[in-house]
Amino acid sequence: MDHDSDENVHRVQITARGAKAAIEIDGRRVDPGALSGYTVSHREGEPPQVVLYSGDHVETIFEGMARVAVADVPGPGPAAAVFLAAIDAAELERVALARPDLGTGPHSLTQAMLTQLVEWARGL
Repeated sequence: MDHDSDENVHRVQITARGAKAAIEIDGRRVDPGALSGYTVSHREGEPPQVVLYSGDHVETIFEGMARVAVADVPGPGPAAAVFLAAIDAAELERVALARPDLGTGPHSLTQAMLTQLVEWARGL
């Protein structure tokens, strides 16, 4: 298949600097405020694919042809299981007991441990 003449293939230019990027499709700049991100992938024998992620609270209108794929967002269970399996129980207990927000009421240690796990999951 000759992808160079495929009408669904568009010229894309991405200029990225640090956490910011300017994206143009067929010479038209995409409003950066309308996007929450993008990915670029490329498989041998196929044209590169650019996926634009629209912002959560932005009304966005794109014109033109697009390939559409629907994917299920994976449930958090498997990732949570891997994360929890890597936790050192003694370290969790030590850190939770040393938290300044550890209360004295029922379930305070459990709450401190859950709060600590959330912080570790977020990389804090």
